[in-house]
Amino acid sequence: MFKWSSTKAQGDAAEDRALHYLQQQGLRLVRRNYRVARGPHARGGEVDLIMLDRDGTLVFVEVRARASTSHGGAAASVTGTKQRRIVFAARHYLLRQATPPPCRFDVLALDGETITWLPAAFDAEQG
Repeated sequence: MFKWSSTKAQGDAAEDRALHYLQQQGLRLVRRNYRVARGPHARGGEVDLIMLDRDGTLVFVEVRARASTSHGGAAASVTGTKQRRIVFAARHYLLRQATPPPCRFDVLALDGETITWLPAAFDAEQG
């Protein structure tokens, strides 16, 4: 149980850092940790951060953190399965919008102290 709490705290800290970074880039927080409990995958899906870019684009952000870049680093850990779960949650979120805005899927990778922002890292057709 303690390990899970520690991992959860680390994940929350990474999301806080990512949120701060994206806000510095001019994006505005719309929603944090949007979850869909059940879906085509037993786990459903989750979007870490939903942001609004200056041009009105709704940005679904996956935050990944790794202590180092060994094993491909944080960005490489966003697998096809993970992308499908994010897209599933994003589609669910968009059903609540009267007129869905333009959207994109970004990855914000934290490898140690290095932040790498990958706008349009994947699209709904890939996911």
